[in-house]
Amino acid sequence: MLNTAQRSFPKITENGLDELRKRIGVKIGVTAEPWCYEATRDNIRHYAHGIGDDNPLWCVPEYAAKTKYGDVIALPSFLFATSRIVSGYVGGLPGVHAMWSGADWTWHKVVRRNDVISTEAWLKDIVEHQTRFAGRAVQQIYHVNFFNQQGDLLAEADSWCFRTERDHAREEGTKYKDVKARAPRRYSQQELDKAYKLYAEEKIRGATPRYWQDVTEGEALPTMLKGPMTVTGFIAYAQGWGGLYIRANKLAWKLQDAHPGLGIANRFGIPDCPERVHWEEEFALEVGAPGAYDYGPERCSWLTHHLTNWMGDEGFLRRATSKIRRHNPEGDILFINGTVKRKYVEDGRHLVEIEQVARNQDDELSILGTGVVELPSRS
Repeated sequence: MLNTAQRSFPKITENGLDELRKRIGVKIGVTAEPWCYEATRDNIRHYAHGIGDDNPLWCVPEYAAKTKYGDVIALPSFLFATSRIVSGYVGGLPGVHAMWSGADWTWHKVVRRNDVISTEAWLKDIVEHQTRFAGRAVQQIYHVNFFNQQGDLLAEADSWCFRTERDHAREEGTKYKDVKARAPRRYSQQELDKAYKLYAEEKIRGATPRYWQDVTEGEALPTMLKGPMTVTGFIAYAQGWGGLYIRANKLAWKLQDAHPGLGIANRFGIPDCPERVHWEEEFALEVGAPGAYDYGPERCSWLTHHLTNWMGDEGFLRRATSKIRRHNPEGDILFINGTVKRKYVEDGRHLVEIEQVARNQDDELSILGTGVVELPSRS
């Protein structure tokens, strides 16, 4: 059996950073192919179900046929499945851990059923930080544009990963010191029932328009529940999103052969993907995390789910940002809340800006977000 306690991982080096800086602004050529080239009925539904979203506008053609779209459309966050880059597929600094940590999205048009998606991407910037999680860290920011088969710009996004030194995070990181000292959490049925009540009461606005005139600054959005976190839930997301490095047999070997720093030996001595921090407790602890944890794009998608439930079929999500503040390990429960910050009219569009915050069962901050929703106007 591999003695992982004595294993040491690659470090962030000045030479590595110098090489990485040379990539800024250079369009990225062919990398790993996307999980989804096309927004098929099944691909859209699988992504929606992967985040726990059963909105019939994305999932039920018979319902969607009666809307202004005439067919199912893709939920805004579906585009994560069409680009490995926006989802956290980073280059440079081989062997240094990458954690997807946030995004800034702008949508221009809806993604319709059977649209064929193409992208262009480049490294936009790198920013150095000092963190409680792992000491020195590098924020690696990418920009991605998304087009349909007519060449229309559907959306654009900046997304970023933090590159961190696994050894430092595990041995010297202070962010999760108290969390790791806690006894494993066990919920009572009463606690679960209280949380599940939010699922029972979750409302999808749907065909009832939410008019701009009826929205009040300062009003709260309904609380959305996500969790309790389980590895099963993380895998359900990967089924719809595709993951970054999840490959089987020959294809796993080909990926690791092309990128030697990618495969990290498991307890059997077999090189395996770093993505297993999301389902393998032992490896998650090795990189300094408090346990197997959720995916970053998954959590961003939960925030946009919160907004699309509220806005209804007639609304359009124009912008959304997300900034992850801590891991959601197995056992966590997440409560997403939102507040209308302001209403305004811009270029003839009636817009509502919303602030979002999500905290776990211990009231620890998990993620911050904002959204700008275009709503129909009675005028």
